[in-house]
Amino acid sequence: MKKTLSRTSLMLLVLFSMVEAARAAHPLITDDAGTVGKGSVQIEMNYQYSYDKTQGVKEEEHEIETVLTFGLIDPLDLVLTLPFLFTRTTEEGFRDREEGIGDMSFEVKWRFYDADGLGLAFKPGISFPTGRENRGLGTGRVGASAFLIATQEWEPWAFHLNLGYIRNENKVDERKDLYHVSLAAEWEAAEWVKIVGNVGAEANTDRTSDTPAVFILGGLIFPVTEWLDLDVGIKGGLTRAEPDYSLMAGMCFHF
Repeated sequence: MKKTLSRTSLMLLVLFSMVEAARAAHPLITDDAGTVGKGSVQIEMNYQYSYDKTQGVKEEEHEIETVLTFGLIDPLDLVLTLPFLFTRTTEEGFRDREEGIGDMSFEVKWRFYDADGLGLAFKPGISFPTGRENRGLGTGRVGASAFLIATQEWEPWAFHLNLGYIRNENKVDERKDLYHVSLAAEWEAAEWVKIVGNVGAEANTDRTSDTPAVFILGGLIFPVTEWLDLDVGIKGGLTRAEPDYSLMAGMCFHF
């Protein structure tokens, strides 16, 4: 569902890439309980290509996501996320493309416990209908979410658990009450690389199916400098509700 980049799209992408942003260790889906610290900022630009083929219908999506995380105080982060989407659907005798901004989200992460390697955080959020739902780029309504996050560190290992609820208000006839559960692990194999893994499940947005979207993910994070991380990853769908596979890459700047 998408066209080639126009000049306007290119300008938007440049502007978004200049926004100061951040997120939990991409390519992981599961967030960690850490915060960036008072007055600190991270900038993260993430790319994901997803492919899915079901009953002769092929769907491809390119997503460029910009995330801004600002440390208001040491245990409290403000997080703004803006995705830009390119989608293409191909069926015998039919092809549809779309491109544009997806739904923007704003979240607050509060780390309320941090001792003996264990961190606990609460992360409520709200999503805004900035994507056009009639083009498959958004939900058309304001939504909300709330996540409980736990991180346990035993160097060189770290483990992260997320339990979440998503209120998926929408105009596109999707399921409104969604759950999320996921578990991730990080292993600092060397100073220059971390090996990461992730599994998780989320309720299917399709009202007609109770099969959850289940995924498995593996990736590498490269701490290039104190202020720059690069990463790559691949995610596979374990149920039909999840895309067959996704390829991921990102860069994160720390300030």
